[in-house]
Amino acid sequence: MRGLTQFFQRVRTYSDMAMSSIRPIVISGPSGSGKSTLLQRLFKDYQGCFEFSVSHTTRQPRPGEEDGKDYYFTDREKFEKMMAEGGFLEHAQFSGNRYGTSKMAVEKVQKSGKICILDVEINGVKNIKQTDFNARYIFVQPPSIEALEARLRGRGTETEESLKKRLDSVQEAMDYAKVPGAYDHIIVNDNLDIAYEKFKGILSAEIHGVMCDQYKKGM
Repeated sequence: MRGLTQFFQRVRTYSDMAMSSIRPIVISGPSGSGKSTLLQRLFKDYQGCFEFSVSHTTRQPRPGEEDGKDYYFTDREKFEKMMAEGGFLEHAQFSGNRYGTSKMAVEKVQKSGKICILDVEINGVKNIKQTDFNARYIFVQPPSIEALEARLRGRGTETEESLKKRLDSVQEAMDYAKVPGAYDHIIVNDNLDIAYEKFKGILSAEIHGVMCDQYKKGM
């Protein structure tokens, strides 16, 4: 009986070590770069491998949103207490509401045995890189500002003013991506299928490091 107990202890220890060796993925990219499409394809092809960290926010839930699934909804006092205690990897304020990626949310995904995906904008990336968070950083980039502008205009959802603001932020993000060490990988998305193959290739070690539903598909 003692030998069996020791065996299961070794199995748990090995499992914990394997899980801790799977680094979270921090992915960033401007609206229109195709980042969301790449992630959707990845989650579909490798079901059970990946999971987004759930952000905290002080805004009120919208109809249909669930606490712990869409966001962790909290009040400003609790949010700021977490900030003071160092509970966030990154946080920001938009339209009077606070948003943040907590260490707890990331740890919850890792304990599930899945690869944690953090989808954050440039300032979030900068903030996370100031911590000791052991992640891999990927930037999805449009082939050019002109190409991205054409994509955004094609959506028909932007005014000239909002388009200018968005393109200015895109230029800032692309300039930051040129800084040595800012990202581990940069994917230039001028062809979605090629970009996706590169994306999968970058994540091949992580995918084969977890036993997900689609593991036997390989790369």
